[in-house]
Amino acid sequence: QVQLVESGGGLVQLGGSLRLSCVASGSIFRTHVMGWYRQAPGKQRVLVATITSGDKINYADSVKDRFTISRDNAKNTVYLQMNSLKPENTAVYYCSAKRGVEYYWGQGTQVTVSS
Repeated sequence: QVQLVESGGGLVQLGGSLRLSCVASGSIFRTHVMGWYRQAPGKQRVLVATITSGDKINYADSVKDRFTISRDNAKNTVYLQMNSLKPENTAVYYCSAKRGVEYYWGQGTQVTVSS
């Protein structure tokens, strides 16, 4: 059974940093593109960043210079380091695993940035 378990969210002030973690079960970590999405209240879920098993990385333009996605294959874990956080980054952040039309999601972790 596939499980994605996120952690690391919380409340942070403007300009602060957080690191999100997502542990993936099973073999999907090596076969799927891992990523982070976020969903703000009343808005659609949108891409933040993705990373392939070959470490090919893609970022949303809005986070490109402030967020860093990485993976630790030995721990089946993908990370999202978020720096210089802004109130508009407030959202539920979801870990994802994707291969073709097959998608898996974590339960989400809340990130709140106060001004």
